[in-house]
Amino acid sequence: MRNIRLLLAYDGTEYVGWQVQPNGSSVQSTVERAIRELTGAPAKLVAAGRTDSGVHAFGQVANFTTECSISCEKMRPGLQSFLPPDVVVRNVDEVADDFHATYSATKKRYRYVIYNNRAPNPFVRKYAWHCHAELDATAMHEAAQVLLGTHDFRCFESQYPNKATSVRTVMEATVQRHSLWPEWSRSQSPTQPLGSEGPFLFFDVVADGFLYNMVRAIVGTLVNVGRRKWTADDVRRIIENQDRSQSGPTAPPHGLYLVHVDY
Repeated sequence: MRNIRLLLAYDGTEYVGWQVQPNGSSVQSTVERAIRELTGAPAKLVAAGRTDSGVHAFGQVANFTTECSISCEKMRPGLQSFLPPDVVVRNVDEVADDFHATYSATKKRYRYVIYNNRAPNPFVRKYAWHCHAELDATAMHEAAQVLLGTHDFRCFESQYPNKATSVRTVMEATVQRHSLWPEWSRSQSPTQPLGSEGPFLFFDVVADGFLYNMVRAIVGTLVNVGRRKWTADDVRRIIENQDRSQSGPTAPPHGLYLVHVDY
């Protein structure tokens, strides 16, 4: 039995999320169907992150076991031939038997993209949250530094509790403004001076794990900081009070990307 790891990118617009759901097509079921078509046998995928409906990924990792003898080199284009164009297999490799895409992960990087301009852009409407009010990126970045370290993040968790614990460790948190939309990569956004010109705001966050809607709730909170309604001290108070009702709204899903997973 072989353990096969997939590196996937997908546009989540038309999917109910990663996980199989009864109310529509999921990324998981789409990829599992392609595996069955290629190998002739069913497979059960496990993934690094269960992205929600409308959320995208550039660096989703999933694995499955199989008895098929197709080489990894041929498996990538083989699977792609059975997949729609909005799901792409970036890489295929064979890993140790004990590798598990979920439990072997040590940290994940997510990116949330905001299009901050008075007029909307029809070409990014499915891939960035349009905020027409002017946002102070410098204030948002300073407030994001409050997230660093180990905290109970239940204040940013929808439908608490969803996990055995809401304690997570955040290693990086940045807000940067950009004039261009660089290719998604495992690295942090190309550095520009905080407060520089450009309509795109990137919130990048790296942690050992994330709670349900955690990134989107953080973004909604930071946007209130960017609109000068709150300050970094308010974000600190929200975390200390551990009350979801005190934090900002949940940002829409289409600005969120799973960028990279470390093992």
